Amino acid sequence: MGKRVLIIGLGLIGGSLALTIKKEHPDCEIVGFDLDEKARQLALSLQVIDRQTDDYKKEVASAHLIVVATPVQSAVSILSEFQHLTFQENCIVTDVGSTKKTIVDQGRLLEAAGVHFIGGHPMAGSHKSGVTGANERLFENAYYLLTPSKETSASKVIQLQNWLRGTGAKFIELNPDEHDHFVGMVSHLPHIIASLLVHQTGKLGQEFPVVSQLAAGGFRDITRIASASPSMWRDILLNNKSTLLEMLADWNSGMKQVEEMLKQENGEAIYEFFHEAKLLRDDLPVGKKGALMPFNDLYVDVPDHPGVISDVTGILANENISITNIQILETREDIMGVLRLTFRSKEDLTIGKGVLEDHMYDTYVTP
Repeated sequence: MGKRVLIIGLGLIGGSLALTIKKEHPDCEIVGFDLDEKARQLALSLQVIDRQTDDYKKEVASAHLIVVATPVQSAVSILSEFQHLTFQENCIVTDVGSTKKTIVDQGRLLEAAGVHFIGGHPMAGSHKSGVTGANERLFENAYYLLTPSKETSASKVIQLQNWLRGTGAKFIELNPDEHDHFVGMVSHLPHIIASLLVHQTGKLGQEFPVVSQLAAGGFRDITRIASASPSMWRDILLNNKSTLLEMLADWNSGMKQVEEMLKQENGEAIYEFFHEAKLLRDDLPVGKKGALMPFNDLYVDVPDHPGVISDVTGILANENISITNIQILETREDIMGVLRLTFRSKEDLTIGKGVLEDHMYDTYVTP
């Protein structure tokens, strides 16, 4: 009998993992479960999975690998239910949650049943959502964090990486506390800050409507991450509470320092504050996937001429290059406008940039 993989949660991540596993292990059977019956049927019709089930508990006994691709709170509940089930010998169970300590603590309780739980966090995403956005290239060159417990053997970690090698991701091992601290700083805290900025701007915009117009450009860009799923971020904050409370205290302390610089009109200190931030930011890796989803944006200068947008998209379509989003940033009569094209991957962006430049369009990418 061939190997069997059970995917619980058929959203973007679960569906994409199913595709990468199937690509690398064509002889295995992918069984999919989702609370949404339409998602299950859609995953089956799109051949993301080989078979769908409406009761994952009946499938765990025959699965060699189980991927819990649900929000954090749901994953904790599912792992709790697993304690009362029978599993395949040496079954590996993993998840995709953005916080790890709570999940790993729950997963370790499965060891008594002979199950090997290894926490996982693929740091990849897309502008699309749901199983229709599933893409076997989603994880290419992204960081895939694994958080095995101290009791997990190295051979089982390698075995999980072999299951997932079709992702093309870069695997990094961290303990759960390290994961939650590091990802809290580079992902969770920025989401809180972006959301608070949007809240404050919204309040001001109620009194002065022009604020909303002014926020349509750069402000909208720097707060894009605030558009993420509210339920997902509720779970993330509640499961990384202690870490984020410490970080928020540090953030408040830092803002107090800025406040003090302003009160004292300390121009030298203010300059050093921005200068050091610039040096640190400029030293960050360019063109790599990190904790926050990268936006593969290309800016194209276009003349104010009928048909220019269809010309740009047609050029890309002729080269089989797809874009996930297009936005007109500025069009005024008799001057150049700007199109922002968002590509699925950095590779598509690079190819698209070259093709458009061959057709005499001026393009640029912001660092």
